[in-house]
Order: sequence, then structure tokens, then C-alpha cells
Amino acid sequence: QEKASCLSAALFGEDCEISRDQLYELLKFAALGKCHNASQPSWCRIYRQSHLAGVVVVVLPEMSQLHFYQFYLQFKHLRKVFRHRFTLTPSANFLASLYGEGANPKPQNTAQGILLGLTSTISKSSDLQCDPIFQKYGGKKRGLTSYILTSEELNKYDYPIKGSTRWKGYVCTGCDKQRTDSSPLFGLDCEMCLTAKGNEVTYVSLVDARGQCLLNELVKPQSEVVNYRTSFSGITEEMLLPVKTSLSDIQTRLKKILPRDAVLVGHSLNNDLQALEMIHPSVIDTSLLFARTGSRRFKLKFLAKAVLGKEIQCEEMVGHDPAEDARTALELAQFFIEQGPAKVAELNLEMVLRAENLAEVSKKKDALQPQGCRVQQQSNEPPHLSKPCFLECLQVTGQKPLLLGRQELDSSGLCQSNLSTSNKQILQKALEDVPLSTFSIIQFSLGPENLSSRLLAELCEKVGSKLTDMLTIYAGPFEENFCLKSVKKKFGKCGPIQSLTVVTETYQPYVCIQYEVLEAAQLAVESLDGAEVAGSCIKVQRPVTAAMLDCDVLIKELELDVENEGVIYVAGLKRSITEKDLQEEFSQLKDLEMLFLPKDLQSAKHRNCCFLKFQKSQSAVDALEVINGWTMKGGKLRSRNALASGHLWRWIWQMNHSNGKQRGNIFYKKMQHLPDCEQDLKKKVKKLDNHIQKLYRSLHNNTLCVVLFPGVN
Repeated sequence: QEKASCLSAALFGEDCEISRDQLYELLKFAALGKCHNASQPSWCRIYRQSHLAGVVVVVLPEMSQLHFYQFYLQFKHLRKVFRHRFTLTPSANFLASLYGEGANPKPQNTAQGILLGLTSTISKSSDLQCDPIFQKYGGKKRGLTSYILTSEELNKYDYPIKGSTRWKGYVCTGCDKQRTDSSPLFGLDCEMCLTAKGNEVTYVSLVDARGQCLLNELVKPQSEVVNYRTSFSGITEEMLLPVKTSLSDIQTRLKKILPRDAVLVGHSLNNDLQALEMIHPSVIDTSLLFARTGSRRFKLKFLAKAVLGKEIQCEEMVGHDPAEDARTALELAQFFIEQGPAKVAELNLEMVLRAENLAEVSKKKDALQPQGCRVQQQSNEPPHLSKPCFLECLQVTGQKPLLLGRQELDSSGLCQSNLSTSNKQILQKALEDVPLSTFSIIQFSLGPENLSSRLLAELCEKVGSKLTDMLTIYAGPFEENFCLKSVKKKFGKCGPIQSLTVVTETYQPYVCIQYEVLEAAQLAVESLDGAEVAGSCIKVQRPVTAAMLDCDVLIKELELDVENEGVIYVAGLKRSITEKDLQEEFSQLKDLEMLFLPKDLQSAKHRNCCFLKFQKSQSAVDALEVINGWTMKGGKLRSRNALASGHLWRWIWQMNHSNGKQRGNIFYKKMQHLPDCEQDLKKKVKKLDNHIQKLYRSLHNNTLCVVLFPGVN
């Protein structure tokens, strides 16, 4: 979420350009949070970074802003879903620079030849077979029944068992139906306190397979409490004073809730069932499911972060939340069943835990060291050593970065093409692997045949010519001795004029007007066509060329673009008016979020138009009705929906002013081979858009997705 000032400027073309370093700031903080010196980006802000499920960067290596504008209609999905867009400043060796300082990932070919070895996780099958999870369950996916503890395991791990004298008096759940792979899963967790009797339950939570709470109750212990264990349980004496629910009440409710084929999931669930004094035959214990060497077990907090990427049992909370713990254990079991043991083994949890422990030890050492020593140590660091890139930091924290694409990096950091891999294969691989990775870079390619400098130059010229034509209108016919000044005044009320010339090649004179913003040209077409100007009833139209035949469609799509949602254009302002004047005049408009009065990028003078952004789309519609015909300081206002977002508006201005040239249609005569190439490009772009749509739909909720058009230089 952008800061208001940044969003305002970016929206209207002042700060809609970001650098490679700024992009790196965003990706680093999104991936790492506050770890490894990552800090909030300087140009925007990410709220609740810990809630991010992952970061996905889609790179279209040969494509630039030019392609986005030329194939705007073909990028149907991109322009409807991605509402924040920025111009990215060009940089050499872009893909290598994306990895940050000191990054030098080495390619590691897979069967498909598309996966870069950016992770230090297990990749060789021989190493994989040494993993305790792989050794216990094999590599193939199985149904949930394969992970239910056997009667021998229940006995070994101290679970209450029916018929044993040790568990005499324990209540059976009554779930005696045969289990299948479609049997329902339920997450269970309890908090206990120490009483004269031993461990007694004080809080019970039960969640269903969707994570919804079915039971979340405080329980009154039967015996006198010796220790509430508040730091772990979160339970205090005051909390239990009004509680009337007894253990037998909870037992009865659990028996009613659980279906006869229910499978209970929990972390060291034997302790919970003992505290509940209940026997249940079908259990998946996540402390045993994620097997370790020997008899050691991973903590639930660690598994939640390393496997699910979520933080639980936070330090600022007093005690554990049993509903959260029950839900987490359930999600871990679901992850294991859905992904299979081989994918879980690839996470290399032992290595992740070791790295985490080393980082913790290092942190404690630094805290104990005197400040002066730390400063001295930093000053003695060799100057040539670069900081680790954030992909390396991800590996240390146990996260799994992933790079898929047709381009790989050699030892020098240069891109090498692997043309045997298709975009379709990359997409298929991405659909399988991206959900398992917390940071992914996916490259789709148009192919080297679309990189020729001649083709790009012609494409650039064509896009420039089309934009110029969209900014241009022809008005007439006029009488021979018409007043050009009155024409300029009339059309100037629609917005800032770039140039105005009289066309004399026709029987009667016409006027060619080129505006600086698309909204002004469209407003002129809509409001002055058929009007009487300078004593003549005139027709207002855009140039008629092959490229302009779809102009109306393009205008309509631009108007519906998510970036223009709730934004309107207002023209007819007096040059003397200030931003403060506008704030006062428009203060009565409902839900007005921000106002922008553009300046000429050369003279820094205010234009005779402004943009208004509203919090709600309907408020923008209502404002249009109010503003049209409104008189402000002697000037009559005209307004319409915005068409050009900040980056497009700025780009148009740069193209119109580059080298002081005006772009015309004469270049079309030289474009002999472009039509066939362009048709081929259109098909490829439509396919790319479909690929991105499929990938986007497969992403987990709360995933930050970035699409880059880095260009070729």
C-alpha cells in the first residue's frame, strides 16, 4: 500500500518512475521482513509483511513499456488485475542485478533444463533418500490413512488405548467406523494447568478441515490448581472464576461433534487426549509426521514458520492460542498429504533449524559484545566483501527461492538462452513448484527473433505515431477568413494544446490540433463535434489511418482501466488559479481523496486542467454531473473520466518532446515486414497473458505478485 503522497505523485506522472534499487528494496522487504537488515522500502510501504504467503516475480525479458502500450488490448488480464504500475528505469544485465549485491547463482540443469539451482535444499535423489521423512514414507504421495498412527505406535508414544488397565475410566469418542482417505480431519489442541491431580485441561479448541472453530471453551479443573502455567497456557485465576464447564461436559460435546470416521490431528496429541481423559483410535501426530533422526521432534512454532510461512506463539502474546495451534497442526497435516513426503523432504528442515539456531547464537553474541568491539569489528571488515543478496538470506532462513525460465545465468552473470524450453513447459513447472516456494522468479520469453534492433525501432515509431494520432484532432471546415485565435480559445478549454496548425490542402481550411493529454483530445471530439466555432458548424475527428481503426475500442478500454478507477479529468481552468483555490472549490465533492494540478515539465507552469481522484467510483460519476458546466472564476469547466495513467501520460510527453520532433505517419511507408511480425507478436502476447492469468489464479491468497517488463537494455 503506497503512502498517499507517493500514490498521488505516481498516479499523475510525477514519481511514477522507480529504479532498480527501489524495486530491490520492495522485493527484499517483502521476502525477508525485518530480518537481515531488510527495511521498509523508501518509496512505498508494506503493511503486515508477516502475513504474506509469498512473493512471485514474473519477468518478460524482451518486453518493455513500449510493448505494453502497443499490445494494450492483448494484455487483457494484466491490465485488469494489476492496478499499480510504474516505469522502471533501464539497467544493464537486469536479471543478474535483480538478485542484489554479491549474488552469483550457478545454473543447475534439471530434466527440463529450466530450474536454476538457487536453493541449498536437497536436490539429488541420493541425498533425498537419506532424509528421515523420505526413509519413513517413501517418495510417492499417499492418502491420509497412510499417516494415521498404528496401534503399536499409539502404545509406543503413550496414547490412551482402549482395553488397557492404565487408561481405566477414560471415555471413548465412539468413532469406531472404518477410516478411508476421504475421512474428515479435525485439529485439536488443549491448554493445561498443574493441579493436585496432575495435568488438567483448562482450555479446549477443535477446528474442522476448513479451519473453522467448532469448539473453543474454557474448562474448570476438578482439583485445586497448583500452577496455572500462564506463560504457556495464557490461563489466569481470574479467567477461570466464572467458568462452569466441566471436563465431562467437554467429553460429551466432543462425542456429539465428531463423526464416526473422524481423524484427529494435533502436535504431540497424546498429552491433549490424556488431559481430556479420552480415547480416540485414529490420530495423525504432526510431531511424528515431520520425522527427525532419533527420537527428536520439531516444535510446532518452527514447523509453522518453515513449512507454512506463518508466525504463531508470538512473544508479545501471553500464552498460546489453542485454536491457532489446532489450526496450524491441521494445516501441516494437510500440506504433508497434499504435497507428499518427497516435497516435504526437499524443504530440508534439519538444515533450516541449524541455520536458525546459528543465527540466534550469533545474535546473542552480538548483544553480549560491548558496543565498541562491534564497531571495531565492522571497521576491520575487508572493503571488497559485498553484502549477501537477499536470495542467500532466504536460504539461511530456510525459505526456498525458485527461478524458472528459458534464460539461465552463467558464472559471469550473463543470460544464456535455453531454447528447448517452451513457455508452456515453464508454466506447467511453475504451477507445480511456485506454491512450495516463498520467493519465485518466473521468466516467460517472446524469443530472440523479436529482439532485432530494427523491429524494435519500427515498433517504437509505430507506437509513437499512434499515440500522436490519438492526441490529434482535425476540426473544420471553416470560412476562408476565420479567426484562428477564437478557434484556439475554444479548443483550449478542453485542455493544454501542444500545437495548432491550419490545413490549407483542402477546399476549405481545417485546423489540426495536437493536445498534450488524451483526455483533452477525447473531450474535444465528444463536446465540439457539430458545434458552431468561429462562425462555422464544424466536424471534429481524429486522423483516419489503419492504425486508428480500433481507436474507439482502445479509448473505451483505457477508460475502464483499474488505474483510472475513480479518477476524473477537469479542463477549462484559468491559468491564474492555484491548487489552494481548487481545494476550496472542490471541497464540497463527496469522497474526494486527492487533487493534482499538472505542471509543464519544462516551464513548471500550471496547466489549465487538473485530475481528481475519489475513494469510490460512484462518487466520481456523481462529481462528473456536478462539475460539467460549473463556472469557476469566470471559466466554464468541462470534465470526463480519466484515460491516461501517470506513466503513460509522462511517456507520451517524452515521445512528443524527444529531440524536438513531431512524429507523423510518413514512416508507415517504410514498414514492409512489420505487419507479419506484429501479427505473430500479437498471438504470442495473448498466450503470455493467458499464462500469467493461469499462474496468478494458482497463487495462494496474500501473495505479492510483480510483473516486470525490463526491456533489452
